[in-house]
Amino acid sequence: MSFSNLAIEAHRQILRMILEGELKPGEVLQEAVLGERLEMSRTPVREAIKRIQSEGLAEVQGRFTKVRRISPDEIEEIFFIRLTLEPGCARDAVSIRPAQLDDMENRVMALMREGPGEDNAAWHTDDAFHGMIATAAGNRATAKVISDLHSRTCIFDHSQVPARFLKGCAEHLDIIDALRHGEGDRAEAAMRAHLEHARDAIFRRLDTLKVIKTVTP
Repeated sequence: MSFSNLAIEAHRQILRMILEGELKPGEVLQEAVLGERLEMSRTPVREAIKRIQSEGLAEVQGRFTKVRRISPDEIEEIFFIRLTLEPGCARDAVSIRPAQLDDMENRVMALMREGPGEDNAAWHTDDAFHGMIATAAGNRATAKVISDLHSRTCIFDHSQVPARFLKGCAEHLDIIDALRHGEGDRAEAAMRAHLEHARDAIFRRLDTLKVIKTVTP
């Protein structure tokens, strides 16, 4: 397995341990200990920990990187802001170039045919999709905020909410179709529904994780 794939696998395993309560809030993420546990060298584990920190599930306290809890309130706040910004961006993105829409449509359809894969292609496509629309709306500050907020929920990808994968792809295609036909109001409504569905799926996953933590000895 390549170094990149090792780092991805380390990230997935550490993320699972955090979300399912094997690694608890306040616990130190130690490269050597986690590397031994995952049967990996420290280097891919170090990269995975950096990514988990950027995603908001770990924070540096003094010399240590410690697990932090992500709460439903935090998710609610993130999606409140995204729902305030992104539907309007979709409405205003009707001038987006057809070639961009074609390229994105091809990427989404390839994912639907081939599946999310093991190289984060699904997340990169999702990030590019939302970034494309926010940028096309013409406000760089808003696009930056949306990108930052998107990265804080990327932990809930196809591995955590698999039922959302194909549904999310289909919703992306619906938004693309609305933009292709210059239907700003439909694009706005479709984006709002897309974000609400993603938010609700994350809440259901968090509820499931509460049950897992309750029954785990």
